[in-house]
Amino acid sequence: MAGFVVRRVLSRAVLVVLAGSLAYLLAASVLDPRAAFEGRTPRPPEAVVDARLDSLNLNDRTPLADRYRTWALGVLHGDFGRTQEGEPVDAELWRRLGVSLRLLVPGGVVGGVLGILVGAYAAAKRGRVADRVVTGGACLLLAVPVFVLAVLLQAAAAMVNDALGVRVFVWVGEGEPRDFADQVRHLLLPMAVIALAQCALYSRYQRGLMLDVLRADFVRTARAKGLSRRDALLRHGLRTAFVPMTTYFAYASGLLILGGVFTEKVFGRHGLGEWLVDSMARGDVNAVAAIDCVAACSVLLAGLVSDVLNGVLDPRVRSGAVP
Repeated sequence: MAGFVVRRVLSRAVLVVLAGSLAYLLAASVLDPRAAFEGRTPRPPEAVVDARLDSLNLNDRTPLADRYRTWALGVLHGDFGRTQEGEPVDAELWRRLGVSLRLLVPGGVVGGVLGILVGAYAAAKRGRVADRVVTGGACLLLAVPVFVLAVLLQAAAAMVNDALGVRVFVWVGEGEPRDFADQVRHLLLPMAVIALAQCALYSRYQRGLMLDVLRADFVRTARAKGLSRRDALLRHGLRTAFVPMTTYFAYASGLLILGGVFTEKVFGRHGLGEWLVDSMARGDVNAVAAIDCVAACSVLLAGLVSDVLNGVLDPRVRSGAVP
């Protein structure tokens, strides 16, 4: 198992380097930091603008290879550079990462667990009313963009608050830092958006896997030995169907991060998603590259966790019999 994990870590490390480099090169090629000085009155002289951009390694007149070399050497020393305002990217990056994790982790966990359970239940009730309700609800959620779902939940929460005459739901910002109950109130709606989107993804995939398992020979054999349909499903079917779900976890993590970007912007949570949107609008290359690097590391880390879980549940993966 140790050798399997080491091989996966090394392969993911290479992918992290490639993803981070590509993120910076794309941001430096597409974004225009110089445009931030165009609207100033009076506009600074060109020499002053160049000097300012040079000090931040953002000058588009410097060859891209030289800018990338400077940026990469800084990253190797743990320095992602500075924002257009001259502030260190690192401090803001880690602060906002904490904000994003407080939203994405509980939302992703609740949505994933609920989606797996609901998908398995729908498969067990195939063709019945419960299956149709779950399938229809999942398809509806998948068809609604995350930012639309967020606005709809806000509107529904506002109606509930008006009907009760009490602000049960509060959703703008994070709440008071030292008031845990207030933070939970602010977290409920954005977490619900993330959880519902993830639940729809996982339930559809889990339902299909469980339907395949229910028709498998080993489940029929377990039933023939005297196990009830419920016991055969829980003891044999659910674990077998869960193995492919570990692979799907890596892909769903990317959609989780993307959904977090829109959710943070709609709910005014000052995390990485909101910072990414604002930084792209300002042409802040270093901030965008740093956020993309963290996102790439998160997805690849999810892939590593997926590989390890797959290896734990399926011995053939550890032995190399299955790629």
